[in-house]
Amino acid sequence: MAATAQIGIIGGSGLYKMEALKDVEEIRVTTPFGDPSDALIVGTLEGTRVAFLARHNRNHTLTPSELPFRANIYAMKSLGVEYLISASAVGSLKEEAKPLDMVVPDQFIDRTKGRISTFFGEGIVGHIAFGDPVCNQLAQVLADSVESLELPEVALHRGGTYVCMEGPAFSTKAESNLYRSWGATIIGMTNLPEAKLAREAEIAYATLALVTDYDCWHPDHDSVTVEMVIGNLMKNAANAQRVIQEVVRRIAANAFTSEAHSALKYAIITPLDKAPAVTKEKLGLLLQKYL
Repeated sequence: MAATAQIGIIGGSGLYKMEALKDVEEIRVTTPFGDPSDALIVGTLEGTRVAFLARHNRNHTLTPSELPFRANIYAMKSLGVEYLISASAVGSLKEEAKPLDMVVPDQFIDRTKGRISTFFGEGIVGHIAFGDPVCNQLAQVLADSVESLELPEVALHRGGTYVCMEGPAFSTKAESNLYRSWGATIIGMTNLPEAKLAREAEIAYATLALVTDYDCWHPDHDSVTVEMVIGNLMKNAANAQRVIQEVVRRIAANAFTSEAHSALKYAIITPLDKAPAVTKEKLGLLLQKYL
């Protein structure tokens, strides 16, 4: 039988594997949108089968702009993933969100320039509702899990806005101050395309944002060294693994139905009996219950 997993984890900078995974198998998935960032690692965590993917490849060979977002989400969907946890390194735009803190954002602002963040096109048009871009239930489980662990040096911030920038260069001070004036909390380079595609794939998605540093707006920014940031990445990765284990335990004990699980019900505008057969086949995994 092909490997399946109900819960998916995408690991960002510093989180390239899950130490606690048991009975591990590496799955190479090919998708209509190319190959994912890396092989998916399917294993058992807290008695539950989960799928792990290193977002930038386990050797960190892919820039944020190069990530095969569609292939990554499609691959998770093909394994049966219904809940997707994104662990991501971010910079902080607020004094109170300190390095090593964790933020579970509930909003995004898109500052990317050239990324494909939809499965639709080529004869099938769909418009998902995206006013609430993360699954609130999954975000709550994430935040509750962080809180329950009482991690040393880590404060939890529930809610907040994640600015998704293009990169790979970091912000100018003018940009950083602009995002602060908008009330944004954190800044990263990857999560918004993932969130959009996960919603189109009817997967509940939430972000565990791990603060590594203050963005360049901060007066102490010039004293931030690469060594400090790498040290924070390593601590964040260890903390994130504990949080993810707790999230998996809670979902396994109390799986819920998310609004995301039926996101396409009213989203597809094109009558599917009029849509090109080749596109229906390409999107068959996403459309099967509506065909």
